[in-house]
Amino acid sequence: MSTSHTPIARVDFIEGLAKGLSVLESFDTQRQRLNATQAAERAGLTRAAARRHLLTLAHLGYLETDGSHYWLSPKVLRFSGSYLASARLPRLIQPTLNRLAALTRESFSAVVLDEDEVVIVARSVSPGGQRLMAYGLHLGARLPAHATSTGRVLLAAKSRGELSAWLKGRELARLTPRTTVDHKAFRAVIDQVRADDFAVAREEHELGVFALAVPLRNVQGQTLAALNVVASPQRLEESTLRQDLLPLLLDAARELRPLL
Repeated sequence: MSTSHTPIARVDFIEGLAKGLSVLESFDTQRQRLNATQAAERAGLTRAAARRHLLTLAHLGYLETDGSHYWLSPKVLRFSGSYLASARLPRLIQPTLNRLAALTRESFSAVVLDEDEVVIVARSVSPGGQRLMAYGLHLGARLPAHATSTGRVLLAAKSRGELSAWLKGRELARLTPRTTVDHKAFRAVIDQVRADDFAVAREEHELGVFALAVPLRNVQGQTLAALNVVASPQRLEESTLRQDLLPLLLDAARELRPLL
């Protein structure tokens, strides 16, 4: 998954397809059920156009409806399922996640950036032990980039100019009392992540959840994804972090680099 867009000639652009996809993207965890008016507002369409797209998507089986409101059907999982089954990145990373989980009894994930969210493309749950997992950390889960260790690692891969463009006009949602929401403070956090080459998020996305992430780079030095572990606060204290989990993640990232 990429945040970049492939250039396309205007004559090749299918506007109807783009509008239909924008209607599908209107559904999220905050808005699970939409009527035509709500879908129109979220997709930037007229109500009449949104209604036609909703009816078509329901006819094709991608939405379910009670005649007034619409919601996503299980058929939309075909897209994510196909990606996770066929994409090269998750397949390359999965054995490493399994090995790390077996070695530490912690839970590991590989994550990519998609605009203002990160998406989990591979994960491994510890085979016993703590089984410490944040809510919703499943394959395909989307989390706010600004409040997660993986998101901060991926944002740190941007230049300062690119980060400024990403932040412009963007409100950083306060998810817990510990979430960094001030733009100046957030820039300082990302600068520190760049200097450290890792990120620790302590209860900024969810209370009780502590996570550590490092970048996954290819041989050209491009950051393609982030590797993280969700662990107990004791495991992520500065005294143990640098001699315990961090070396494991950095070694794994180095091992994966020639493969990515």
